[in-house]
Amino acid sequence: MGGNSGQAGMHTYKSLAEDGLSDLKKPPKRPRGRLIMHSMAMFGREFCYAVEAAYVTPVLLSVGLPKSLYSMVWLLSPILGFLLQPVVGSVSDHCRARWGRRRPYILALALMMLLGLALYLNGDTFISALITDQRKRRIGAISITMLGVVLFDFAADFVDGPIKAYLFDVCSHQDIERGLHYHALFTGFGGALGYILGAIDWAQLPLGRVLGTEFQVMFVFSALVLTLCVIIHLCSIPEAPLRDGTGDFPPQPTPQDPLLSSVKRCEHGSIEKVKNGHRSPGLAMEGEENSACPGQTQRSMTMKSLLRALASMPPHYRYLCISHLIGWTAFLSNMLFFTDFMGQIVYRGNPYGAHNSTEFLIYERGVEVGCWGLCINAIFSSLYSYFQKMLVCYVGLKGIYFMGYLLFGLGTGFIGLFPNVYSTLALCSLFGVMSSILYTVPFNLIAEYHREEEEEKRRQAPSGDPNSSGRGKGVDCAALTCMTQLAQILVGGGLGLLVNTAGSVIVVVVTASAVALTGCCFVAVFVRYVN
Repeated sequence: MGGNSGQAGMHTYKSLAEDGLSDLKKPPKRPRGRLIMHSMAMFGREFCYAVEAAYVTPVLLSVGLPKSLYSMVWLLSPILGFLLQPVVGSVSDHCRARWGRRRPYILALALMMLLGLALYLNGDTFISALITDQRKRRIGAISITMLGVVLFDFAADFVDGPIKAYLFDVCSHQDIERGLHYHALFTGFGGALGYILGAIDWAQLPLGRVLGTEFQVMFVFSALVLTLCVIIHLCSIPEAPLRDGTGDFPPQPTPQDPLLSSVKRCEHGSIEKVKNGHRSPGLAMEGEENSACPGQTQRSMTMKSLLRALASMPPHYRYLCISHLIGWTAFLSNMLFFTDFMGQIVYRGNPYGAHNSTEFLIYERGVEVGCWGLCINAIFSSLYSYFQKMLVCYVGLKGIYFMGYLLFGLGTGFIGLFPNVYSTLALCSLFGVMSSILYTVPFNLIAEYHREEEEEKRRQAPSGDPNSSGRGKGVDCAALTCMTQLAQILVGGGLGLLVNTAGSVIVVVVTASAVALTGCCFVAVFVRYVN
């Protein structure tokens, strides 16, 4: 594999300055304010995610969605994301828009998120104003609401890859690390604020009475927060068009470069070293050989070529994707069913009782307390993200990665063994450690892998074209983030069956604990860390 050939010489590294490269060949140091502005997209995205988590079930129940369609709602979006997200990442690697490579995609996906929010929070009101027939109104409301949920999830899942690739494109390695920590910090803040606002009974407040329902109130908040955050994000750091060979960050590959090179001669996601029609001197000897390689002409990305590229990933990239899949499977197994676990197991309520029965009211109280537990998770995710950059100096990325999986596995295990209200809420702080790690460490490792490949390339061809690019960052970020969608597919399709078989939702936290503890072993043995 392409990742093994240079591994022997990748144990010690020099900085770009030590290699004698000019500062003009790397991005300048970004001010803290710019990195915070760049992180606002994650704040808005997570705020809307929290609103969805708080309101999507009540919305679906209010429009009369049959239980048989629940699995379709939760599985359709991650399936689409898993299949298409790497394609979007690869296409963004070659986007020639005047505004840059990533920002057009981020803007388009943000608009899709707004449309999804509008449809699933206001769909019932919109259909009721247009259709008077009760049966047609119910069918229309269900269809519009489902479309809105799927569209929002689809866009919100997709946008993470271009955001991360945008950060990688315009920042130096040190600023990438700082930026990822700010991303995780504001992700936690956004989630916490969304859960807090979602827990407020807006129907009893003047704003709720003015706008009609609490669904409309949360749509107004979500639309304003997301719009403002995306505008700030898009104005944060300049991004030069792909066709420009100059800029304040490393020049990007041109469309003359192949989207995917052959598996035999070229690395996963690699891009030919051609700029503005000129080849570097180091490639002059390889011209005839490369011209004979399949896939060296410009063409559009296809699913077949995408799968070929992902199959040819170096082993350390593949192992990182697997560890990310394990982590998200464990995390989502617990988080997606956490409020139900609080209502049924901790509070011993009954979600299937009559709505005016004591058992059902107790269950609803457990769900409300579960929302506060998710808020605790989001707050501690932000706090841990702030201190994580200090801890990495002492224990390294490997120690942080391992401890995150271990603490989460032990925490969920204790929750399953001792389902007490106060201990469960206290252990929610460990969930925040896990979410912070999932948002930062894997992308830090991707940045490290890219840096070491660039350093190795400079050592092997010091006189080569400084504008040459290595592996496409968009593809790698998308391949990593699409593991989240695959985890959703596994959790949505498998845990429901497990709960029905076991007859108790307690199997959810047991599964999450077992998967996380398995992930401890995997990240310690298989994931490669850069010294």
